Amino acid sequence: MTNNNNGFAGVPPQADADQSIGAIIKQANNLSPEQIEQVVLYQREKGVKFGEAAVALGLAKREDILWALSQQFHYPYAADGRKKLSSELIAANSPFSEQAEAFRDIRSQLILSVFGPDQTRKALAVVSPNAGDGKSFFAANMGVNFSQLGGRTLLVDADMRTPKLHEIFGIESSSGLSGILSGRSETNVIRPVEDLPSLYLLPVGVVPPNPLELVQRPAFGHLIRELLTKFDYVIVDTPALQHGSDAKVIAGACGAALTLGRQGTTQMSAMNGVVQQLARANTKLAGVVMNQY
Repeated sequence: MTNNNNGFAGVPPQADADQSIGAIIKQANNLSPEQIEQVVLYQREKGVKFGEAAVALGLAKREDILWALSQQFHYPYAADGRKKLSSELIAANSPFSEQAEAFRDIRSQLILSVFGPDQTRKALAVVSPNAGDGKSFFAANMGVNFSQLGGRTLLVDADMRTPKLHEIFGIESSSGLSGILSGRSETNVIRPVEDLPSLYLLPVGVVPPNPLELVQRPAFGHLIRELLTKFDYVIVDTPALQHGSDAKVIAGACGAALTLGRQGTTQMSAMNGVVQQLARANTKLAGVVMNQY
């Protein structure tokens, strides 16, 4: 999928990522020759960079500088003017925030423990004991984070009880994982996520009456193995364990799992129960995260 920049901080489609930061700011804000001269004079007088001068003169916003930097370093994200992405996508909407930095820190640890070159290829299941712990929020943001590394990243919504990822990304979900596992769809139901290059989503599709039976079929394990040959990173959202054994079965097929709880809500006994169930499923525990957002 190619990024045409539409809707990003007012930058027109023809903006060249190899341009200087100053050139990108000029183009994004339609600065006139007189305004550019004004910025250059201020820049020389104060000994500051072009972007800082433009912000000081009120001809650009701080967001424009961040956008220009993201273009130079090929770091896709949705700027303030982007309204189509859910506010839950911190990694896309506010990539320089404290929350986004926390996701990057977790990503670094996961690369070492799950996705590193010395590791056997695995998908990562995101598992939690209760509904409302923030699994889909976490999985979605980790998907964005991994896609910002440039590798092909796939988010699989395997929560066939209360699917949410298609809503977060604004993607139609009439067909998806349930159709593949029941033999009614092919893997071409995987959708690219608009304006986030390298990120793809496999939605649930039609919510089935027998989700546990579908993930227990050999077809689910075969699908995960096939996806691992096509994508650099595969992250799988799962139903809360309070709904049944789905998450344990899914994590077993993925090979690795991260356990998520909500700070101030999730009981330690519940978290220990999740860890024990994953161990019985012969699943590598990639870590435990307490979600406070």
